[in-house]
Amino acid sequence: MTKIFAVTNQKGGVGKTTTCVNLAASLVATKRKVLLVDMDPQGHATLGSGIDKKQLQASVYDLLMGEAGIEAVRITAEAGGYDLLPANVDLAGAEVGLINEPRRERRLAEALESVKKDYDFVLIDCPPSLNLLTINALTAARGVLVPVQCEYYALEGLTSLLDTLKRVASSVNPGLEITGILRTMYDPRNSLTQDVSNQLIQYFERQVLGTVIPRNIRLAEAPSHGMPVLSYDPKSKGSLAYLALAGEILRRNSL
Repeated sequence: MTKIFAVTNQKGGVGKTTTCVNLAASLVATKRKVLLVDMDPQGHATLGSGIDKKQLQASVYDLLMGEAGIEAVRITAEAGGYDLLPANVDLAGAEVGLINEPRRERRLAEALESVKKDYDFVLIDCPPSLNLLTINALTAARGVLVPVQCEYYALEGLTSLLDTLKRVASSVNPGLEITGILRTMYDPRNSLTQDVSNQLIQYFERQVLGTVIPRNIRLAEAPSHGMPVLSYDPKSKGSLAYLALAGEILRRNSL
């Protein structure tokens, strides 16, 4: 059965796109078939996959607006070995374009229905805000992966996100649940990092994933080369961490 995960946090800069691109590539390395959906108008997951977002013939915007079918939008990200539904700034227009449309929050879910059987995993990169694009992602997903940077305001932002997930589950997607909370940009030498990490485990227990993603220069450099860190530097700490994350996700989902 296909696992569809939305990767989201209403706070920006916590590693959502980094996680989407590198987890997708790491799952491919374990011989799984993966589709990455870029639902952020910034198109960073598209760029990080080695795709020029300015040269797209069709994008997620066209898919959501019913102007193109999924086969016209889907492309292969050669560097990562996964398929991609790319995005660019046009996607910002979907918020207005869909406002009066019927079933507007289900556009992505309905588009994925015809192809999800082709994949073991579908990962959806969400924008750092609660808008119609995020609601589409949460409606299509069955699990939510939440990257969290271990810093002072992490718990406050996470509480707000959990309230949002409860509302979405009660209104449009009753099967929605948290797949895991992922600690990113982790520096074990920093006492605040350790304090926040311990608080996360105290409050959320098994929902906190055992894998942590360290601060790593190779991980930060890889997007500028348009490739996952597994392709850029497979022996780096960042690459090994995302391979470990893929393994943990597979074990938790008995795959």
